[in-house]
Amino acid sequence: MANLTPTPADKFTFGLWTVGWQARDPFGDATRDPIDPVESVHRLAELGAYGVTFHDDDLIPFGSSPAEREKAIARFKVALDETGMKVPMATTNTFTHPVFKDGAFTSSVPEIRRYALAKIIRNIDLAAELGAHTYVFWGGREGTEIDGGKDIRVALDRYKDGFDLLCQYVIDKGYGIRFAIEPKPNEPRGDILLPTIGHALAFINSLEHSEMVGLNPETGHEQMAGMNFVQGIAQALWHGKLFHIDLNGQHGAKYDQDLVFGHGDLLSAFHLVDLLESSGYDGPRHFDYKPMRTEDLSGVWASAASNMRTYLLLKERAAAFRADPEVQAAWLASGSEGLAAPTLAAGETYLDLPDPDSVDVEALAARGYGYVTTDQLAIEHLLGAR
Repeated sequence: MANLTPTPADKFTFGLWTVGWQARDPFGDATRDPIDPVESVHRLAELGAYGVTFHDDDLIPFGSSPAEREKAIARFKVALDETGMKVPMATTNTFTHPVFKDGAFTSSVPEIRRYALAKIIRNIDLAAELGAHTYVFWGGREGTEIDGGKDIRVALDRYKDGFDLLCQYVIDKGYGIRFAIEPKPNEPRGDILLPTIGHALAFINSLEHSEMVGLNPETGHEQMAGMNFVQGIAQALWHGKLFHIDLNGQHGAKYDQDLVFGHGDLLSAFHLVDLLESSGYDGPRHFDYKPMRTEDLSGVWASAASNMRTYLLLKERAAAFRADPEVQAAWLASGSEGLAAPTLAAGETYLDLPDPDSVDVEALAARGYGYVTTDQLAIEHLLGAR
């Protein structure tokens, strides 16, 4: 068994809002007291995490005075220095305050859009100061409950305006920060704009500085839309747009559960880790989860540790899977070499395609691919039977 003790080299990161969630939900009040961000930094460092991320309001309570803001930032910096923890990513809360109830980038009220952009810029400055290289945008209020509420084409114009402005700001400041869009289909809005990886990729292509903007896909967000998360991440990698990733667990197409990573669709988590570890992805493995509402503070830290331990277990199992000669033989039998070969050989054109009537279609159709063998081998490795 591989070493399952996390270290900063694993690049495991957590949001302050994850361990700091007080477990308030639409039907019940908080079950836990607030956690000081400084305590979160120290406790996560003790567990072996690499870094911590935050919304502006996680670190500096909304409405704080300039003096209170500076004090909160100073305390946080001391905690980072004492622990060696990094801040690889930051983001802005544009969803909690009622001012954002109908959007931030896409609000129908210009003054709200201008306020949102100013709020974001202030936190981008802090993110750059703390060494962040990625800035995430989750448009949780960018959407609607009714199709007749607003012209979505115009709303997307305003969305584009916001990103173009912020990209230019980062360029002018020389920050070297990239932006990452986090798709989600619904909740809290009835329907959120840019709901899936594919929608976000298409939107990015419209931006003035599309090279600066990529994706921060989340396990549960794609799975609650019925999407295959492993395929979505593969496509994001194919486009060179996987700038960051949020890992958690989800039981199918229901509300956003934010379970511990792997505590949902375990086979999908196994193949996801296999993909990330074999693809050359070198960014943070960021856990965007929520400790269960039933847990006290000891359960909060136990759940944080569980995310990292599960990832390391799956990493070890995935490496064994790839090294297994029977797995390699199953891939070969299923046609992996044929898939890797270009459809047209060097020098060929469409003129070299066969006459359809000359192809023995029935013989080709009779072929089996043996995927059941590959899937069974994955299960056996996942269960530790091989």
